[in-house]
Amino acid sequence: MRAYSPDLTPPWKKRRTVPQVPLERDLVVEEVTSGFCGAVTGWEKSAQGLVVSLEDRFGKTRVFPLTEGGFLLEGHAVTLVRPAAATPAPPSRTASGSVAVPGARARVARAGRIYVEGRHDAELVERVWGDDLRIEGVVVEYLEGVDDLPAIVEEFAPGPDARLGVLVDHLVPGSKEARIAAEVASPHALVVGHPYIDIWEAVKPSSVGIAAWPRVPRGQDWKTGICRALGWPENTGAAWQHILSRVHSYKDLEPELLGRVEELIDFVTAPDQT
Repeated sequence: MRAYSPDLTPPWKKRRTVPQVPLERDLVVEEVTSGFCGAVTGWEKSAQGLVVSLEDRFGKTRVFPLTEGGFLLEGHAVTLVRPAAATPAPPSRTASGSVAVPGARARVARAGRIYVEGRHDAELVERVWGDDLRIEGVVVEYLEGVDDLPAIVEEFAPGPDARLGVLVDHLVPGSKEARIAAEVASPHALVVGHPYIDIWEAVKPSSVGIAAWPRVPRGQDWKTGICRALGWPENTGAAWQHILSRVHSYKDLEPELLGRVEELIDFVTAPDQT
């Protein structure tokens, strides 16, 4: 058994614990060395550390360093400290602009699906609409090219309880994409698209920090041509990650894409009308 050893330190030599008090405006304290009494008007960093400004009842202001036990509050020594940072409020909107639902659990995946042309398209949709899609239970997959769409639609066999939505790049009248879209469309399969050559162009140039998306001559790989024109390294994967990192919400995307994705989500989540 450990022997008891009493504390024989004299009371006047014992170190007293000085309570810490967070700084706040209009808090009235007295600086111990000068006896200056005043209300806190502000605090800031200086070369000597954090300092506080006090204003007395005559309007005189003085600045003091925040030393341990350096102030009296209602006659008791205290240490003034920087107030704790306020906890940021959770976002009230998702990246798509929808009302956020804090703590909402992902819904079990629906039978319906949304297909996009490639991985970059899927990553962009996830970036902006990911929260909405999880709440709705909608899974997004990608085609790796629109040429495979007829076979995918045939295998999926869309129906009233399993709708299929498809987002296509460069869907303009007379294009190959428009012809394929018309071939597979049905009451339970909706194909929509944006006019851009690639999903990169659906990101606003101002969000990427450029004046406009360059025009790439026919016969060149479009993404490589974009990198060359902008003076970026010819690494399209790295270029896309840079572009994607500049997308924070729907405000960074062109309206021609926003409307089409919202249309697809509404289509695949609509209740069966049969």
